[in-house]
Amino acid sequence: MTNGKEISREKSLPFTKINYMVMGAALLTIILGYISLNSGSITLAPILLVLGYCVLFPVGLIIGGKKNEVEQENI
Repeated sequence: MTNGKEISREKSLPFTKINYMVMGAALLTIILGYISLNSGSITLAPILLVLGYCVLFPVGLIIGGKKNEVEQENI
């Protein structure tokens, strides 16, 4: 039978500093996209929003996953 610490370790998300930096850049890009959308830009705003939502945020979630899987197997 496992104790509570092992269960919480298995369910925690394995994000590193790189993940948080990329997701922060995604959030900043999305905010800038909405600001430029509010100012009337019809070319820059969609580019920033697609870059933030469809590229940077998923990359922030995925990057470094294989490294963390190997570390969890060693634990």
